[in-house]
Amino acid sequence: MTTVSSDADAAAAAAAAAAAVWPVRHIPRDRERNLRAAGPKARVRDSGGLEGDDQQSSATTTTSPILESCITGSFEENHKPAEPRVDGTRKDKMAQGAPANAGNNAFKDKEKPQAVRTANITAARAVADAIRTSLGPRGMDKMIQTGKGETIITNDGNTMLRDMAVMHPSAKMLVDLANAQDIEAGDGTTSVVVIAGALLGAAERLLSKGLHPTTISESFQRASAHAVQTLESISTPINLAERQTLLKAASTSLSSKIVSQEPKLAPMAVDAVLKTINPQNAENVDLRNVRILKKPGGVIDDSELIDGLVLNQQAVKSAGGPTRIEKARIGLIQFQLSPPKPDMENQIIVNDYRQMDKILKEERTYLLNMAKKIKKAKCNVLLIQKSILRDAVNDLSLHFLYKLGILVVKDIERDEVEFICKSTGCKPIADIDSFTEDKLGSADLVEEVSSLGARYTRVSGVKLPNPATAPKTVSIVARGANPLILDEAERSLHDAMCVIRCLVKKRALLPGGGAGEMAVSNALAQAATTKAYPDSICWKAYADALEVVPVTLAENAGLNSIRVVTEMRARHAKGESNVGVSIKRGGVGVMGEEGKGGQPGSSAAASAGEGVMQPLLVSTSAIELASETVKMILRIDDIALSR
Repeated sequence: MTTVSSDADAAAAAAAAAAAVWPVRHIPRDRERNLRAAGPKARVRDSGGLEGDDQQSSATTTTSPILESCITGSFEENHKPAEPRVDGTRKDKMAQGAPANAGNNAFKDKEKPQAVRTANITAARAVADAIRTSLGPRGMDKMIQTGKGETIITNDGNTMLRDMAVMHPSAKMLVDLANAQDIEAGDGTTSVVVIAGALLGAAERLLSKGLHPTTISESFQRASAHAVQTLESISTPINLAERQTLLKAASTSLSSKIVSQEPKLAPMAVDAVLKTINPQNAENVDLRNVRILKKPGGVIDDSELIDGLVLNQQAVKSAGGPTRIEKARIGLIQFQLSPPKPDMENQIIVNDYRQMDKILKEERTYLLNMAKKIKKAKCNVLLIQKSILRDAVNDLSLHFLYKLGILVVKDIERDEVEFICKSTGCKPIADIDSFTEDKLGSADLVEEVSSLGARYTRVSGVKLPNPATAPKTVSIVARGANPLILDEAERSLHDAMCVIRCLVKKRALLPGGGAGEMAVSNALAQAATTKAYPDSICWKAYADALEVVPVTLAENAGLNSIRVVTEMRARHAKGESNVGVSIKRGGVGVMGEEGKGGQPGSSAAASAGEGVMQPLLVSTSAIELASETVKMILRIDDIALSR
């Protein structure tokens, strides 16, 4: 009896020690007495019952292995502390007996990555669908009201997305995509977002078939590389000396804008770019050398291109100063023509009128000496930068400058200083002691111009010190009925100049009207038949997604998109790679210059038809950037919020 009691006590102590390790149910006191009496052979179940003569419950549940070993006295033997190993790991029976899928159980919510990926695709496609109706020459415009209460009416994809209130992270990625396309090519911002939305839709269908996101994204990346090669093979090389070819490319860019009916803007954009570069060896265009000045009044056709500098400010006439100077010597100052003032707050106490006269005399002498020094440097046109601290020039200084025959233009903005210096050859002067003749610019004429109710200052006949190496600049005075039209005219001119810049960087053209995208779709569909799984179905899905461009062009023009795309697909399969959506014919037509023909891919074929052409760089960058963005979105499987 004593032995049984000691064995029972040992078992109870072991059970108490195991309770902290393994979750077991509470054993009532009466059953605990029965357990002590029954001895170590009794089996305790999770229900708290006994197996034997005093069994009171018929519940059958799994026996706790640790508790059983505690009762039988084998706990210490079976559950010794793990022996340390050289590599720092543990080696025990529990580790060896772990189930094979224990690692997979760590990811209990396996549907979350799929839900996150679906939400990202849905949000991004919503952005693409929102601006899809703005694609093409018959695309609609959007009216956007900003947080400041301003109203914007535009057809430009980058402007629409930049001013929209987009909240979802993946939707913001498409906003960044349009901005990247605007920086790279300057045009095609709507197309790149529409293509990205179509590729995401194709990827979503492939995901529903069980393909892994990484497999899809990598296959799409290979398909985009093949697409770029196809576009380069059907492109037509050009020469920048061919002005008519450049005009057709600029007109195609302007065809979807409000100003598409204005015949003057396309030649203006072409001439503005060509005047700032050397067409023989230029590899890029700095559009900061073209300044657009917006002046309300008149119509868009009243806009003009000026080979020189145009300032929005007027000449100061309050002191009777001149408004026209020939053989001008131009100086730009960044200091104030006013009495000096200390930086610290102070007071001047005047006791009698003699002290007051002395102060005024000193002020007049100080300003007169400054004006004489400016005149001594042979300066007759003075540009004064705007000051936010105090008036840049006072009436007494203007009076002295007028007496000396100097034309004054004040309130020059800080961001205009660089363009003015580049245009006139002058250097900004920060101190009167540094005002010397070598820092002045030269021009044949500086005058104030009044046109259609607007006044501005024009500098013409600029003579640069080193004309061979100095950058050339031009100015465009844009006219319009109201600020909304002026803003859209500025954006349209910028897009047209970006098209010419693309042709300078990569001198090749593609047929427009969705012909390039359909040619790529046809080439990828044929290449997909030679690929192994999964590239075969991924490339076919990529090819089908690119047809969204001709489909959207046809839908926005009010045409039967199914009939148009079917006919385009059939003619491209025959090798007619210059066939696109024709708005003039209301169906399918040959893009390029009307009246000429040739084999597909040749110079004559690319210029045969309706004069609808676009730069190669616009299409290649759109496909590459859209594919990279889709790859980024597909590889996201979770969204975490940071503090």
